[in-house]
Amino acid sequence: MHSEQDAAAARVLAGGADRDVTEIRGEIRDFRQATMSSFNAMREDLVDLRQTTANLERATMDGFIEMRGKFDAVATGHQQIVALLNRVMGEQGDNAGSQ
Repeated sequence: MHSEQDAAAARVLAGGADRDVTEIRGEIRDFRQATMSSFNAMREDLVDLRQTTANLERATMDGFIEMRGKFDAVATGHQQIVALLNRVMGEQGDNAGSQ
């Protein structure tokens, strides 16, 4: 009689353990799916950040190129002003010497 009760108790325990294992497997599967979803979202964020960084780098380089062009134009203007001042000063010097 004891052995039948022991066998019945073992079956109950085995059934409970089987349900526990099935439940844990489900929890692990859900955790794995949630983790993969998080990793995929982080990966997409990193791709977006890289694209944003590349766009900012491109915009910065374009800005430097634009400023370099403007500085070159200003330098050319300065050279013209210096040439005009030298010419005016030369003419004034010639006029002072001839008087």
